[in-house]
Amino acid sequence: MNTDELESALFGAELRVLEIQTKLHRWAREDSHRRFDDLFNLVADPAFLLLAWARVRGNKGARTAGVDGETAYYVETVRGVEVFLGGLRTAIRDRSFRPLPARERMIPKAGGKLRRLGIASVTDRVVQASLKLVLEPIFEADFLPCSYGFRPNHRAHDAVAEVRHLTSHSYEWIVEGDIKACFDEISHAALMDRVRARVGDKRVLALVKAFLKSGILGEDRVLRENSTGTPQGSILSPLLSNVALSVLDEHIARGPGGPASTFNDRLKRRRRGLPNYRLIRYADDWCLVVSGTRAHAEALKEEAAGVLAAMGLRLSPEKTLITHIDEGLDFLGWRIQRHRKRGTEKYYVYTYPSRKALVAVMDKVRTQCRKTGTDLPFDTLLIQLNRMLRGWCAYFRPGVSSATFQYLTSYVWGRVIWWLRRKHPRMTWKDLRRRFCGGGWWPASEERELFSPAKVGTTRYRYRGSVIPSPWPTTR
Repeated sequence: MNTDELESALFGAELRVLEIQTKLHRWAREDSHRRFDDLFNLVADPAFLLLAWARVRGNKGARTAGVDGETAYYVETVRGVEVFLGGLRTAIRDRSFRPLPARERMIPKAGGKLRRLGIASVTDRVVQASLKLVLEPIFEADFLPCSYGFRPNHRAHDAVAEVRHLTSHSYEWIVEGDIKACFDEISHAALMDRVRARVGDKRVLALVKAFLKSGILGEDRVLRENSTGTPQGSILSPLLSNVALSVLDEHIARGPGGPASTFNDRLKRRRRGLPNYRLIRYADDWCLVVSGTRAHAEALKEEAAGVLAAMGLRLSPEKTLITHIDEGLDFLGWRIQRHRKRGTEKYYVYTYPSRKALVAVMDKVRTQCRKTGTDLPFDTLLIQLNRMLRGWCAYFRPGVSSATFQYLTSYVWGRVIWWLRRKHPRMTWKDLRRRFCGGGWWPASEERELFSPAKVGTTRYRYRGSVIPSPWPTTR
């Protein structure tokens, strides 16, 4: 199959998959108790497998091999995409497919700790992606508006905007939830029970369970069984973790002071000294905002811990904090805090980049300047830094970020000038400015200039509430 034929087939596959996903999503929304009994053939459908392959191939991780040593490039150039997908479809249909163990990779975290990343084989990634294409529209019908992580059309900015909106409207106490080793400790039995509530096809359930139990090949080359958790880094893990953690969403939603209560109900509760509360969750990062007292927040924290315990999860005592909005909190890289507006006596809740996020990007800039050899062209450094700074500024643009951008600009300028002085130690300051700054002060090469965060204009993110469009229209 040549490139043109592949693109044409992929376009047709996308249309077919979208049509089937829309039907699944509509049926799931129309009947919240419906169990889907014939999904296995969709997982092995050529259109689903082709689209799954395209997503795996287009992912940055396509260059990384699993335990079998095969990359997406190897599949394309040696095995052939058509032969690979045909063989995979046959293996799925005759039930001979068996997932391989994930290859373990330990990633450094802040504080010197390590995060375990599981790298699946390319074949397993394609099957997981096909499974996700089938299961996602079904479970999306059940997920509540308070969940934002790893969901279609949902963004981290939506979660931050909701925290800001609620804390501006009397929800002043915040439980900052931190689940200890969330992806590693989810109970397989409890998770499968929640999957079975919607999926009745035993063949699909067997596939999901096989991926959960596939094991991990450690960096020490020792094969370990996987009795709990979902391998972090796999395509299916975000969906399964949302299925597991939605137990907390549902518990809070059913509560008498939760989002289902009316304005009058909430008013009556506050008059009686009872709390109202809302949950904002982005994957395993969540905040429970409380309109009440600190004691109410403490009680709700214990209640949430009990709900999560049923899924085999525990709250981290050190990192699960209770704070007031005047003290502020860090959430998804943002600092959210109430301040007095300069020149007035009015107080407002502001969002701006957290100190931790700023330090992290400064560390990356410093590391990149040290890593880029002075024997390389100046453009090489500019390309890497510009890509990094544009992405960081785009994320933090919808907030009160101007002062942070100015500070980052000053820091980046100093690091780049330091690199240029190392590259040309004998060059005078006047010549260096003439050659690399165009006679001015801002570094630039003949083809591009250093990206300046200070020139990025800030905006206010529009709070969308629960009105976030679904990728699958429910109207017939």
